[in-house]
Amino acid sequence: MNSLNDIWTEVLKVLSRQLTPTAITTWFSDCVPVEIDNSCLVLQTTSDFKRKIINDRFAETIRTVLSDIFSGDFDFLILLPDELEQHNAEKVASTDLPEMAGYTFDRFIVGNSNKFAHAAAVAVAERPGETYNPLFIYGNSGLGKTHLLLSIGQYIHEHSPGKKIEYIKGDEFTNQLVKAIKEGTAEEFRTRYRNVDLFLVDDIQFIAGKQQTQNEFFHTFNNIYEAGHQIVITSDRPPMEMSLLDDRLRTRFEGGLMADIQPPDVETRMAIIRNKASQLALVLSDDAVEYIAENVTANIRQLEGVIKRLTAYKQILNRTIDIDDVKRAIADVTRTGEFVPQPDRIIKETARYYGLKSEDLRGQNRSKNTAIARQVAMYLIRTLTTLSLKDIGAEFEDRNHATVLSSIRKIEDLLKSDARMAETIRDITSNINTV
Repeated sequence: MNSLNDIWTEVLKVLSRQLTPTAITTWFSDCVPVEIDNSCLVLQTTSDFKRKIINDRFAETIRTVLSDIFSGDFDFLILLPDELEQHNAEKVASTDLPEMAGYTFDRFIVGNSNKFAHAAAVAVAERPGETYNPLFIYGNSGLGKTHLLLSIGQYIHEHSPGKKIEYIKGDEFTNQLVKAIKEGTAEEFRTRYRNVDLFLVDDIQFIAGKQQTQNEFFHTFNNIYEAGHQIVITSDRPPMEMSLLDDRLRTRFEGGLMADIQPPDVETRMAIIRNKASQLALVLSDDAVEYIAENVTANIRQLEGVIKRLTAYKQILNRTIDIDDVKRAIADVTRTGEFVPQPDRIIKETARYYGLKSEDLRGQNRSKNTAIARQVAMYLIRTLTTLSLKDIGAEFEDRNHATVLSSIRKIEDLLKSDARMAETIRDITSNINTV
């Protein structure tokens, strides 16, 4: 009972206990399920009169059945054919800013661990530039910082479509700046980011230690702030813990509102699981929800990943999801509750951090930048996985275990004396864990 038709069949089954077969045929024969959109079942019918009868007489029953199926509040919407076309057109229009598609406040599950950050984000969205500026949201990867950041953008985009909004990640700000300088388009770069109504910056920690980037960001920040426009920033740590961050940026970040997000408690995790499952039209038993919540504790992205896997299982196996499916779905993302990254991901994220490609790290390039990136990747694979030195070497064109060990020890030595390397390891690890 996970497809749209299965869900609608269950609704009709309950209605048939209250109505005669003739009544079911009269009012519901041409009423078909279209989609599930944000905890709302969208239906289509051919007559406005039929829609009015359904809404007037049967709405409470339909909502009750849907809420029982999905173990949470659920609504329905009936559209006529021409209204459905408009509905679909509006959905396309709402993705003019593709990064923000699907990120809304009503999809964010509020619990004790995040209610302050959520309240601050809502306040900023309702009164941008007037309440908390900048708003600085911090916490470990996968806890919902980006969701809140993009929900602010989505809210302002919907309520003030004329506002100019820019969203960028910290490392991408660096990459674009370097490209602009190289191509002689620095002025266009500055115009794009300094003349905005809302500036959303994700993972600001990646600009720490990059002096030219920090200088550019400082002036960008000042231009936007002095114009009375809103800035929202996320990071995996508070400014005071960024040892390589310029003091002038640190004081500006701390001059706004600081809001942290902690890992969700078990009740909040269960609510998140039910919410995500309902969005994907996946029905889970209470036992399944509880098992996932108790065994996947690291972050919200992992919870969502399990639900997506279970949805795929349902589509492939075409049967009701059971507890064995749940165990199978979480087996590859948990090891005593922790995410275990694959070597490919570690190499990819390390290469991206250094502006390289995975093939550069795996190959024989001996440039200084590539060599240190390769050593960092080997160190991270050693510390984040259970691979042996021999297996690590196999990931880098069969380098021998002595070479791998030497690389790991070099990074370990640097970590004892070089704050920049410690920042680098922490930043890359954060990106790796963003699953």
